[in-house]
Amino acid sequence: MAGKKFVFASDSFKGTLSSQDTARLLSEAASEHFPGCECVSVPMADGGEGTTAAVVSACGGELRRVYVHDPLGRAIQAELGLLPDGRAIVETAAASGLPLLDAGERDPRRTSTYGTGELIRVALDAGAREVSVALGGSATNDGGMGAMRALGARFLDAGGDEFEGTGADLARVCKIDLSGLDDRLAQTTFVAMCDVDNPLLGEMGATMVFGPQKGADVAACAELEAGMRNYARVLADALGFDTTTPGAGAAGGLGAACQAFLGARMKSGVEQVMALVGLREALAGASVCVTGEGHADAQTARGKVVSGVAAACADAGVPCVAIVGGMDAGAATLRGVTAMVPTQIDAMPLDEILSRAEELYALAARRVFSLLAVRI
Repeated sequence: MAGKKFVFASDSFKGTLSSQDTARLLSEAASEHFPGCECVSVPMADGGEGTTAAVVSACGGELRRVYVHDPLGRAIQAELGLLPDGRAIVETAAASGLPLLDAGERDPRRTSTYGTGELIRVALDAGAREVSVALGGSATNDGGMGAMRALGARFLDAGGDEFEGTGADLARVCKIDLSGLDDRLAQTTFVAMCDVDNPLLGEMGATMVFGPQKGADVAACAELEAGMRNYARVLADALGFDTTTPGAGAAGGLGAACQAFLGARMKSGVEQVMALVGLREALAGASVCVTGEGHADAQTARGKVVSGVAAACADAGVPCVAIVGGMDAGAATLRGVTAMVPTQIDAMPLDEILSRAEELYALAARRVFSLLAVRI
């Protein structure tokens, strides 16, 4: 059945299958039932872990590994993506992520986003003039001070002495000196990839919502929130930034810094990935698109790959099938999803599902294309 075009746009199945793995298995199943069909692979991610690799795989370019500083200031290697046409992508998690710290090291009063700023600086050195910054997964609550310090901003106390820019420094900042800010920032377009709309302060802000998962106890959260209120006043006075802006609280306030210092536009992670990899263009003329992720639940509708791809398919008039590792009832009504197919069989133990991930996915892919062979 030559002439059929299938687009494969899945997220990775964390710890088991990459986007490239799922595309390979889908291509094999499609070719079995539709000999001579066209299979287009568009690796996807939602702005979290694995986003850089997925975008570079789809767009070409280079994964560059460089030395930067981790959340506690130790030298580590981290990757960024250098894309064609002067674009780059940086993951906050790569340099400032929570998994970089042991459980006993997690304390957002001590951590900094300095390494993320270093990655942005490397992108500028490489000639990037459009930089997408994925804000998920940070170990920090520094208001983005660390990252901005790496780009030339200085955060000063009442006596003019400079801070390192950790969470503990928020309460003591009195002035921001922008005289040394990298001149190239003004000639660069920034997009902050973010799937939360939390403001900087308050019960739904950076500290109170995300601080506990980064290691802050009740006392530490109170200290950090008081510090963030001081920082918010200084930020408003120096740059006129409204800290109630949705997304300002992302990545411990790095969302605020990206907007205030870099002029970044806030954009859904999956929407920006779709734009970078050209998913909407790839859907032109497609018979079916197959997407998927490791587990679909009520959160899938809130900026995850399946919901983003399905919505794009609905706009393009392309049927969308989602193959998922598992699913809850809350995932059954996503706009644009024609069918959702779990890979697990009955109530399989998790360790068996993980160990047989490729086999189970291949079986699900064959089921999908055997049904499609009857319907299209």
